[in-house]
Amino acid sequence: MKPIFILLIISLIFSCKSPDARRPESVQSGSFYKISAERNIKLNKKEQALIQNIIDRNPEHDYIASESGFWYYYNTKVEQDTITPQFGDIISFKYNVKDLDENTIYSEDDLRTQNYVMDKEELFTGLREGLKLMKPGEVVTFLFPSQKAYGYYGDTNRIGTNIPLICKVTLNTIIQNQ
Repeated sequence: MKPIFILLIISLIFSCKSPDARRPESVQSGSFYKISAERNIKLNKKEQALIQNIIDRNPEHDYIASESGFWYYYNTKVEQDTITPQFGDIISFKYNVKDLDENTIYSEDDLRTQNYVMDKEELFTGLREGLKLMKPGEVVTFLFPSQKAYGYYGDTNRIGTNIPLICKVTLNTIIQNQ
């Protein structure tokens, strides 16, 4: 009886041993990420140079650098009203989209008047951040580097990969969230 018991214990010990951890078939170093970061830095510098060229060629406009990494100027500035869109406000606006050579990608007619619930619906980052700076009745022209526009993926329609944009935006109304 003892040899069977000992054999049973030995077989349990070896059968309960956990399997060795699987090793990855290939190990990637951080070189992919380093190359990607370097490519993005170069792209950003190139786009900033293009935007700076536009700013330099148009001294009649008083361009403002946003804290978010885009530039803008007022076509029409409203001084008396202090209301700007806040989270949950419903805003009505219209805009167009051009490339940096001023070629129209989407006209105001293409895009029609937009009704948007602030920060609760999809809108590309730069436009969402730019709208927060505006008051009803203002018209603002924004220069967005690609990472503030549609980035690497584009809009899967007319805007390609890594395209910086110019958008002229008119904020019609703000209905405040109660």
